[in-house]
Amino acid sequence: MSRKAAVVALTALAPISWGSTYFVTTEFLPPDRPLFTGLMRALPAGLLLIALTRTLPRGAWWWKSAVLGALNIGAFFPLLFLAAYRLPGGVAAVVGSVGPLFVVGLAALFLAEKPTVRTLLTAVAAAFGVSLVVLKAGAAFDLIGVGAGLLSSLSMSAGVVLTKRWGRPEGVGALALTGWQLTAGGLVILPLAFLAEGAPPALTGTHLAGYAYLALGNTAVSYFLWFRGIERLSASSVTLLGPLSPITAAVIGWAALGQALGPVQVLGMLIAFGATLAGQLAPAKPKPAAPFGSAEKNGQEVSMDLEVSAVRR
Repeated sequence: MSRKAAVVALTALAPISWGSTYFVTTEFLPPDRPLFTGLMRALPAGLLLIALTRTLPRGAWWWKSAVLGALNIGAFFPLLFLAAYRLPGGVAAVVGSVGPLFVVGLAALFLAEKPTVRTLLTAVAAAFGVSLVVLKAGAAFDLIGVGAGLLSSLSMSAGVVLTKRWGRPEGVGALALTGWQLTAGGLVILPLAFLAEGAPPALTGTHLAGYAYLALGNTAVSYFLWFRGIERLSASSVTLLGPLSPITAAVIGWAALGQALGPVQVLGMLIAFGATLAGQLAPAKPKPAAPFGSAEKNGQEVSMDLEVSAVRR
């Protein structure tokens, strides 16, 4: 296996893990607590990684990690769940699947990653494949929900591009940067969760087990792999791994929850998976862009965009 193939395979584990969120949420967690769930995913994981690395931001990285944490986690989660609750899951997933197109545009502006016809066609094919997997006839639209879905995709896409552009400070590992972002994002969600949902619910052992999985494997490890992938691959290649999330969610729903999986859904999976593979044909090491007003070393170090399909379907 080539070095790039190994990086792609490890990075792909992140959206695959995110595809399990729907199953864990419905089977292990208390109902109707999306923001509390987002908080329990991000903040404990971030604090754990900071404790393990024993590294805090320095200088400009206090505000940079806060911005990245807000885009990748703090703003993304609430907008994601708002879209999920205002829209049928299939519609929300299709709205979220425009994320690769946002990344392609932002990467062209800020990373000098010139978009190609192949990249654009691949992003469109991925969105079409996802629509076949999750979109059902008669699905309703809600302007607020659609707006929230688009903003959540834009937030995560901007986070991907800025993570790529800013890199990480010299001498700081990817694990520490992941901890900074998760902590910052969790602190953004904290007041929103308590204002919107009130005090935390009573938790059982099953609930705690579900939250432990989400915080550790589904968030701490997965985001580390995701940010590590952003460091080593082009932004468009990373974001085109996103369709693996709804594909995984659909397979788990079929295997574990008895949800229907017909020929149209299978065709959509094949199209989305093919687009994902095609998206990895870009160069492994694109030319890095210079950081904003800085001479910092660049090129170190996020879609869950499509995890919205696994929130409510």
